[in-house]
Amino acid sequence: MSISSALSMVFMGAKGNTAAQMAQTLSLSKSSGGGDVHQGFQSLLTEINRTDARYLLRTANRLFGEKSYDFLSSFKDSCRKFYQAEMEELDFINATEESREHINTWVAEKTEGENTPLLYLNSSLVGLTVLSQDHQM
Repeated sequence: MSISSALSMVFMGAKGNTAAQMAQTLSLSKSSGGGDVHQGFQSLLTEINRTDARYLLRTANRLFGEKSYDFLSSFKDSCRKFYQAEMEELDFINATEESREHINTWVAEKTEGENTPLLYLNSSLVGLTVLSQDHQM
């Protein structure tokens, strides 16, 4: 579920050729703003995170963006609304290792120390937020 929601958030921020290629590759629909895909995730997360559920399943989404990049507030708002994901801006360019440690610490706290990822950020990954020239994030 986490990979699907992460890719769907990226899809929400894409437009033009990037959005078309992502929709085709991921078998997603961008019709009417991709609302069907995003509303589906919103419903799923709401159901999973019910306080009266008879099970314990924790989910946590967060966006980590390069602090020098100007993300659209509408994109951040949509990620918050549909995916319960806040945007946290980090300095990937000048503080790569500190950013990596911060992300891994956040994940460890949210997963109670389970499945902490080995995340390596280097200069080639910093540009990942810019998917193409026709992006809108």
